[in-house]
Amino acid sequence: MKGEIIYKGFGRFWHWTQALLILFLTLTGFEIHGSLRFFGFEQAVRYHSTAAIALLILIVFAIFWHLTTGEWRQYIPTGRFLRAQVEYYLVGIFRNAPHPTKKTALSKLNPLQKLVYLGLKALVIPVMVLSGLLYMFYRYPQRSDFPGFAGLDSIALFHTAGAFLLVAFVVVHLYLITTGRTLTSNLKAMIVGYEELDHGSDRESGVTQEVP
Repeated sequence: MKGEIIYKGFGRFWHWTQALLILFLTLTGFEIHGSLRFFGFEQAVRYHSTAAIALLILIVFAIFWHLTTGEWRQYIPTGRFLRAQVEYYLVGIFRNAPHPTKKTALSKLNPLQKLVYLGLKALVIPVMVLSGLLYMFYRYPQRSDFPGFAGLDSIALFHTAGAFLLVAFVVVHLYLITTGRTLTSNLKAMIVGYEELDHGSDRESGVTQEVP
């Protein structure tokens, strides 16, 4: 086992700040919908809008970081070992089977994670951002007509559906955090940046390295 830096400083800052903002947006968003009562409706709307603007600013910086550092390559999908990865999560993980791919600084995500994260960044997040902006500036509170949308309910439906997908992702993400080398190794790596990785022989371990 060898300690290797996997998550750099800005990557960790972006991850934790985004996580906190999404959780706060979820809390205030459900209160706006009347599912929770914590801050009060008016305060929840104000906090939700402020957190949304903060998330947009973070997204801009994150996009710049991904493009300038080449981190965007982490999300290029691949079909190699995809079936093996699915079988590992469904069966192998419960039989203490070796992980089908190795994590490296150049390839932090396994094939299944690449597909999920790509869908999150290319579909779910853009839907949330676009519907949120329409909700804030075109339909609420002005309630003016906007081409392509029947009304505020249509926009809210897309926004709420995206919110549920984000909640589902967070729940699965929290579970997968515990599936590392130890129960807390993945969590620790995202805090300190370093993770102990197995650099032993692939033939001996039966593990294949996935490098983009």
